Formats: sequence, C-alpha cells, structure tokens
Amino acid sequence: MGASPAYLLPLLQLSDSALPTGGFSHSFGMETYLATGVVHDEVTFAQWLHVYIARQLTCCDGLAIRFAYEALDGGRGVDELVRLDRELAAQALPRQVRTAASTMGRRMADIGETVCDSEVLARYRAAIDDGRAAGHPALAYAVVAHASGAPADAAIEAFLFATASSLTQNAVRGIPIGQNAGQRVQRGVYPVIATAVVETRRLTRDDLGAVAPGLEIAQMRHERQRARMFMS
Repeated sequence: MGASPAYLLPLLQLSDSALPTGGFSHSFGMETYLATGVVHDEVTFAQWLHVYIARQLTCCDGLAIRFAYEALDGGRGVDELVRLDRELAAQALPRQVRTAASTMGRRMADIGETVCDSEVLARYRAAIDDGRAAGHPALAYAVVAHASGAPADAAIEAFLFATASSLTQNAVRGIPIGQNAGQRVQRGVYPVIATAVVETRRLTRDDLGAVAPGLEIAQMRHERQRARMFMS
C-alpha cells in the first residue's frame, strides 16, 4: 500500500471544523435569514448554504486561493498576496464580514506557522502586523497548502468544505437541526463544492469579490439585528 500524499495531513488539520479561528462565532448572514423565518429547518438551511458557497465563497475565498497559488508559482509571493488581501477587504462591504475575515485571517496565519515553516507565510504575517494587509483566512490557508505541496484544486475543495462544515455546526445549534441532519447537509454539498472548484478555474480577476446582493444585504442587516447568537 502506497503512502498518502504528504499534503494530506496538513490539509486535514487546517480543514478541521474545530480549528480555533473563531468560525463558530460567525453565521455570515445566515442568522438574518433565520430571524426572518427564511431559514428554519434542514432543507432551507441547505438551500441557503448552497447559494452561499456558489455565490460568495466561490468568487471570494475559492478564487483568492487560486490567485494566491498562481502568485506563488509565478514567484510574485508576498507582494501579490498583499494586493489580493487589500482587494478582498475592499470588496467586503458588510463591516461584520470584513472584520471577521481579518480576525480569522490572523488566526489562520498564526496556526499556519505551527503546521509548516514558510518564509512567505512569515512575511504575510508581518504585513498583517504592520498594517499593510488586513488578513484573510483563504490567503493564509493557501500559503500553507501550497507550501505543503497540495494541488490548488485540492486546497480549494478542502477550504470550501471546511467552511461549509463550520456553518453547518452553527446551524445545528442555531436553528436548531439535529446532528444527523447536519451530516446530510454536509453530504449534500459535495456536488456544489465540486462545481465551485471547476468554476474557480473559469473566473477572472474581474470576478473576485462578486457576491449576490441578497447575501450582502442580509450580512449588513445582521449588525443591527435585535437579538443575535453570532457575531456576523
């Protein structure tokens, strides 16, 4: 029996829903739909999650990972990561989402340094510390995945599933739905994520940050929601 790819364990570690980046504190607008009754059970949550993956995660996080890989492969490294970081921060119109990305990006960079020794990651972390970059979890993740030898498609797929898993756990306790329902939802995103990975290969720089208006409006409204369980 052959050995598993060397990148498998780093990807599993970074994709663990228990990774302490603070993802358990954020619903990324799902709680707004929960408050209005649009999301209220397993089926409606799955519908929201599929749209969130296809219309926000693909054009933001997934595409950012692809561009980060291209920058690292092309020797552009930290300068291009900082440029991508600034673009991602600028296009994140909801303040809570922008703040969440920065906070989780810092944590991902910190954790990434325990997973692999990467000069690029150290320099990206320094750019965050001195204010040249805000920090974004997809970019920090991409640097570690790239340094571990993971193919870009595998990195994107793992990152999107990790995000879907984290949001599903939030739905399990927030809606609430049962753990078995959560597992069915996670199994249901397999084809959605597979399509998203293919889509990231087709998209261009002009598509970075494209988000469905309804998702952004829900994320903006969450900030002034009367009762909240989540930070975003």
